[in-house]
Amino acid sequence: METPDNENFRDSIGTITEEGKRAWVFPKKPSGKFYEYRKYVSYFLLAFLLFSPFIKINGNQFLMFNILERRFNIFGFPFWPQDFHLFVISILIGVVFITLFTVAFGRVFCGWICPQTIFMEMVFRRIEYWIEGDRGKQIRLSKQPWNAEKIRKKGLKSIIFLIISFVIANVFLAYLIGSDKLIRYITDGPLNHVSTLVPLTIFTAVFYFIFAWFREQVCIIACPYGRLQGVLLDTKSIVVAYDHKRGEAENGRKKFRKNEDREALGHGDCIDCFQCVNVCPTGIDIRNGTQLECVNCTACIDECDHIMESINLPKGLIRYASEDNIEKKAPFKITARIKGYIAVLAILIGLLTGMLFLRNDVEANVLRLPGQLYEHKENNIISNVFTYKLINKTSSDIENVSFKLLSHTGELKLVATSNDFIVPSQGIAKGTLFIEINNAALSGDRNKIKIGVYKGDELIETTTANFLGPRSFK
Repeated sequence: METPDNENFRDSIGTITEEGKRAWVFPKKPSGKFYEYRKYVSYFLLAFLLFSPFIKINGNQFLMFNILERRFNIFGFPFWPQDFHLFVISILIGVVFITLFTVAFGRVFCGWICPQTIFMEMVFRRIEYWIEGDRGKQIRLSKQPWNAEKIRKKGLKSIIFLIISFVIANVFLAYLIGSDKLIRYITDGPLNHVSTLVPLTIFTAVFYFIFAWFREQVCIIACPYGRLQGVLLDTKSIVVAYDHKRGEAENGRKKFRKNEDREALGHGDCIDCFQCVNVCPTGIDIRNGTQLECVNCTACIDECDHIMESINLPKGLIRYASEDNIEKKAPFKITARIKGYIAVLAILIGLLTGMLFLRNDVEANVLRLPGQLYEHKENNIISNVFTYKLINKTSSDIENVSFKLLSHTGELKLVATSNDFIVPSQGIAKGTLFIEINNAALSGDRNKIKIGVYKGDELIETTTANFLGPRSFK
């Protein structure tokens, strides 16, 4: 069965020609109310992204995701591998939040918040407009032979793109290894840290490739979120939509002519000017309905409003609306589906909040030394050797730290000159200790003992360990 002519757009990606080659998109420079709002949001998020790794709260980097050393800072709070469950719940909250927004408001995340869109449309694309001009000039420049003008413009654009890509790569590296370490590497000189310079160069090349060539293909081909929205959207979701009822009317679209009564002729308000297509950064025709390529950037809304205003017709032919709103004039409602996602999100946020309050500043692990049996001493004393590891999650040293046996009467001895020690800030203290308990207090060969970690006289953490004793045959 052949695809109808009005459905041909669904057979292929809009940026690929019939021969399978890349159809380069030259979007018109957008302007309008929504574009101005997007600029404010984008510049705020850009500032947040660029400066977050260099902001310190209580000595902690504001955001850091040091996968290599398994250290994470989120909003100034340090997290260790022992807190991985908190990190997982945070990721789940983010996924549910984005899912909720998609169900309710379509792909608004992609158009307004996604770093790919922000960098592409608000940084690289604006530089391109500054150097090469608007849509028409870019098309002519692309078609003309390589002369002095084309080399100058393309060369300047590439140099600026490379510099910005290098800056982004450095910021990305600051998130991974920490801003302090990055600044130290810079001051020491790149040649002294070749092992870091190589991946930095690779990241720069990747970012340049994405923003200079791959561009909208990231949203269309690489990003899984575009596929995800296909199963999340329904007729009640608010998306960037073309009002086909108003635009087509009874006899469809028609080019604009002065002093013509379009309503009497049965023609809709769409004058088939193709400006919504020309301004689209992914090269689609929004009049065909919601499509995979649409990132809800609102550029078509602004452009259509300009056209409607110029021909004295009401704005909003393309607007934020649901399919039910266009077909049935139904207002937006919070559906049972949305309520379900809100409930799940609220539960996860409550769970995360509770876990954060219960989170200890010190993580203690005491384990029996592998391969070692108990030692039977005088006066029926049983001795076990243990290793301990204390993790300080705070940004200050914990001094005068000691252990005490809480569950049994016995003696605890550190293999050190003193029973008190210091756990450095965001550091680890390791060592060995002996625990001696009278055999009469033990019940069998395996005993659960409780150990308290003290800061002076203050109990700051408790942990348990297995104590091995003589087997009882009673």
